[in-house]
Amino acid sequence: MEIDRDDGRTANQLRPLACSCNVLNRAHGSASWSQGDTKILAAVYGPKAGTKKNENPEKASIEVIWKPKTGQIGKLERECEMILKRTLQSICILTINPNTTTSIVVQVIHDDGALLPCAINASCAALVDAGIPLKHLAVAISCCLSESGYVILDPTKLEEQKMKASVHLVFPNSPVSVIPEGSTQVGGEPLENGIITSLTQGAMSVDDYIHCLERGRAATAKMSAFLRRSLQPQLPTDSSKVG
Repeated sequence: MEIDRDDGRTANQLRPLACSCNVLNRAHGSASWSQGDTKILAAVYGPKAGTKKNENPEKASIEVIWKPKTGQIGKLERECEMILKRTLQSICILTINPNTTTSIVVQVIHDDGALLPCAINASCAALVDAGIPLKHLAVAISCCLSESGYVILDPTKLEEQKMKASVHLVFPNSPVSVIPEGSTQVGGEPLENGIITSLTQGAMSVDDYIHCLERGRAATAKMSAFLRRSLQPQLPTDSSKVG
């Protein structure tokens, strides 16, 4: 079934991606990430000595601060902070630099759909730029389900509003950072299998969810390759683009 999207894309087609690292002078690491007109700026500060109350001092702590484009932070932004924190905790090696806190500040520049996946991608790139030890990279994508049952990837804001349900998916990428070359596990867990985060909004059947999962996983292969290229230290510039 051919899907007619307002911007002319096919159902599986992603918007143009852009990533730039080391964009802020005072942060220990930073990155901007955009998918179409959705753009996020992420800054990493730390690790700094000490952890907050209720955090395990024997491990490193991750703190996420979400800053909306305008206005005060609300319930939706708090939920994004929580999901982003849990996602980043799962890819960071928390046994290195125990009793420290690394803060990730996420600034929304513009929201035209798939905002949380963009924030996850930007934060991952900023963590790499800051030299924070990671088990692996992560790539996030949004899938939407229409009333008639078709699935589209990387929706715009308008498409999100028209859809019956949506799911944000985060998949692991390749081993990076302090992981020895050739290693396939960290703490007994495989690096490149499974799913890191799944957040569903609205109602969808199990079959529809599995369909979104398969389409999302296939699409993130392109995003994974783009992210790796963007983070290659030997590139003459930290800015890369793909259509």
